[in-house]
Amino acid sequence: MFGDAEKDYFLENLAIMIASGIDVSSAITSIKAETRSRKMFKALGLVEAEIDSGSALWVALQKIKLLPDYFISLIRLGEESGNLTENLKLVVTQQQKIREFASKLQSAMIYPVIVFSLTLITGIGIAWFILPRLSLVFSQLRMELPLITKILISLGKFLGEFGIVVIPLLIFLICLAVYFLFFCRKTKYTGEVLLMRFPGISKIIMETELARLGFLLGTLLKAGLTVTDALSSLASSTTTMAYQKLYLSLEKSIEQGNSFESSFKLYKDTNKLLPLPIQQIIITSERSGRLPEVLLSLNQTYEDKLQTSTKNLVVMLEPVFLITIWLGVLFVALAVILPIYSLIGGLNK
Repeated sequence: MFGDAEKDYFLENLAIMIASGIDVSSAITSIKAETRSRKMFKALGLVEAEIDSGSALWVALQKIKLLPDYFISLIRLGEESGNLTENLKLVVTQQQKIREFASKLQSAMIYPVIVFSLTLITGIGIAWFILPRLSLVFSQLRMELPLITKILISLGKFLGEFGIVVIPLLIFLICLAVYFLFFCRKTKYTGEVLLMRFPGISKIIMETELARLGFLLGTLLKAGLTVTDALSSLASSTTTMAYQKLYLSLEKSIEQGNSFESSFKLYKDTNKLLPLPIQQIIITSERSGRLPEVLLSLNQTYEDKLQTSTKNLVVMLEPVFLITIWLGVLFVALAVILPIYSLIGGLNK
């Protein structure tokens, strides 16, 4: 795999050189001379050899697997139409946008993950190191203890005896669950389904995907790709499997000659993933022949909404985590204070 910075550097410089009148082969040679990565140097050497032997640029790039197929299609269209410079710049812009959408989705999740992790670490620290000592103190008191204190003592004794096994095992199971729910390709769909059930998070996922849909589909159609190729590109660029399935279903349906309107009706989960007004906008703009322009406008609208929703999610989650921490502290405080209060009352008598 090639790094994003390497690909951007190559494409940006190639676009500038071709725009200034330098032929593709000479441009590749110049970029190769400045490349520090051995892997990229070797790959550009293969591209240079392919072009010198008479191959088109898109064919050479396809052989070294530098870019996904839909970017190769854009470069091919650029070569055939004489708009290679513009399409190379478009490829760079699209790569940056794809990373930007992924970054926005990740940044929206960072705050909840950090706060949850700190809460978990604090809870484990209290349970492992403080509760066993408290339980030892209270168990030596010859008095009737409140139920909440008995629970604390039992938990403290249990962690005192088995904490060395239980706590590491708990951490391992949490990490394993996070991996299978959000990172393992075969099972992460389950995690996505869970996230889609949380109002704030599901809204951010939907707005990210609608912004991605508007930008990628709009720019690819405007550049001259067919609707099916554009949908295939969109499906391969999205990180959410539910939307990936939707785009692949639309691609297959439209390839069979159906319109967007019919294709939306054929897929059972369309209404969950695309709001009805958005579906109607796409259907109407397809009929009027203004689909690329309308999609790009849609992208701008949902990028603005996404920024607002991300800020609102942080504001919404703050009180939830604070209340959770407060309840934990209250439980420990009551368990400690109630027997002390009873003891003082007994001494007074």
